[in-house]
Parts: sequence; C-alpha cells; structure tokens
Amino acid sequence: MKKILACLLAVCLGVALAPAAPVAAADTVELTFSIFFPPTHAQAKAAEAWAREVEKRTDGKVKITTFPGGTLTKAPQVYDGVVHGISDIGNSCFAYTRGRFPVMAAVDLPMGYPNGKVASQVANAFAHKMAADELSDVKLLYVHAHGPGLLHTVKPVRTLEDLKGMKIRATGLSAKVVEALGAVPVAMPQPETYGALKKGVVEGTFGPIEVLKGWKQAEVVNYTTECYGVGYTTAMFIVMNKDKWNKLPEDVQKVMDEVSAEWVAVHGAAWDEADAAGREHTLAEGNEIITLSDEENARWKEAVQPVIDDYIKSQENGRALVDEVKSLIEKYSAQ
Repeated sequence: MKKILACLLAVCLGVALAPAAPVAAADTVELTFSIFFPPTHAQAKAAEAWAREVEKRTDGKVKITTFPGGTLTKAPQVYDGVVHGISDIGNSCFAYTRGRFPVMAAVDLPMGYPNGKVASQVANAFAHKMAADELSDVKLLYVHAHGPGLLHTVKPVRTLEDLKGMKIRATGLSAKVVEALGAVPVAMPQPETYGALKKGVVEGTFGPIEVLKGWKQAEVVNYTTECYGVGYTTAMFIVMNKDKWNKLPEDVQKVMDEVSAEWVAVHGAAWDEADAAGREHTLAEGNEIITLSDEENARWKEAVQPVIDDYIKSQENGRALVDEVKSLIEKYSAQ
C-alpha cells in the first residue's frame, strides 16, 4: 500500500511540475501579414519592424508571419485579401483599386507635399478622422504615404511640351495628374513598372525618387524631373481583418494600437531616408536630375489644378475633404 501511495504521489508531483509551455503555445495568437513591397525595400523593413515590436510588447502573445513582395496576395488584391481572411493583416496602396476609396483619394491629390514625414502624418490623421465609413469592413491600424511624387523618364523632360504624348506609368489619381500634364497615363502597380520601362511599354513613371533605388528603376530610366509644384503622394494602408481583430484580447488590441500610432513616424522617416538614398543612387548611375525653374514649376502646378477641382465637384463634401488635407499639410509642415 505504501508503494502504491508513493507511486501516486510521484505521478501527481510530476504533473504539477510539468512545464507549462504547451498551454502558453496554445494561447499564442498567430497572424499573417501580406506586404506588397519587396523584402529589401525600406518600407517592407519598417512593416517587418512593426510586427516584431507588436510581438515584443505583447510578451509573445502574438506571433506575426510576414509575406513581403506580394507572395501571399498581389498588391491590388491585398485589401480584399484582408477582408476575406486570406491574410490577417495587409499593407498596400488605396490607389491600386481606383474608385473604391473616394474619400481617401483626397490625400493622393497633387497638393505639393514637402516630404514623406508630413505626407504620412497627413494620410494617417485624415484616414482616422474622415474615412471611418469607407474603411468599416476592416480594422484600420495606420496609414503612411511617400514623399513628393516626381517624374522619372527615359528621355529628358524639361517643359510641359516635352512631356506631351509620352506614355507614363501611374496609379489612382496620379493617372489624372499625368493626363492633365499632357501625357498618356498607363495604370499599373509599382511591382510591374521596372519591366514595363525596360520593355518600352511606358516611357516614364511618376513616383517618389526612392523608387530609383528601392524598386531598382534607376537601371531603366535616365532622367528625373523635379516637379515639386505637382508633389502628389500615395496613401498606403495597414489594415486588419475585422473578425480577427475583435477576437483579440483587449491588452493585445491596446498594444497594436499604440505601436501603430508610433509607426507612422517610423515609415515617414523611412520614406525620407529612402528618397535621399534614391537621389544619391540615380546620380551614381549617371542619370540626370532636372530642376524646373520657378516659372515652369508654376505652369505644372496650374496644369494639375483641374484634377483637384474635378475631385471637389465629384464628391458630395469634396471641398471639405480637400480643405481638411490642406489644413493637415499646414499643421504637420509647421511641426
């Protein structure tokens, strides 16, 4: 009898002292994150850093597996991929589904953004304040946006007349910018642009100067025209499947909101650093950067004003949306 009791005691002690790892593992929330940027891109690295920070601050309660380079869902399908649960979290551009996000399109207008920091702050603040209904089918984590979109071409463009009739890659509202400047817009997402330039499908592209290094486009263009009077941006979302978000513990939700708020500045800084690197890289490749005169810059700005006017007319509260963007640009530019 004593031997039986001793055995039972040993078993009980063994169970009591057994490691709790299997239980902890079962409590871990595993999430997938689809990122359209290639893995070497500064913005992919910033998104990856966001995921690692969430994991760190939740003490391992959350594990996020990232899929950069559109390997889980391609750039235009990322948002729907989140809505339908193909990925739990997604990062891409609102502009890749033109017409679906008319409110957010106000951010992409050619408003003369000075840099990526300001553009990111404006885009994020605008999205949370003005686009709640438009984004109600997901959990909006945060938004960021690139620095001023410039023109990169295979042949020099020094005046509006040089641009007339050229085939220029663009997305969303930037396609209307291209058209307003007298060129022919060719809609395509960023990942397809290198090949299109190399094959001669397009003769140029609009985008921040960082694309010349981040997307290797300095290899297939020869000139950049600094048309800061246009200075549009492209807003990029980080959103989460709503059902998955609602199932998260409150403390995890709090951490994700906190990290997301902080990461707007991280992405903004990454955009500006990448723009500086893109400028240096294209010059090292032997490409030329063309600076427009004040008079020519004013001509470009005047040429794209109808894009803003048409947007205002097309939206029930278009004037209020544009005024909000202008106000936010002024606010964050002064900080």
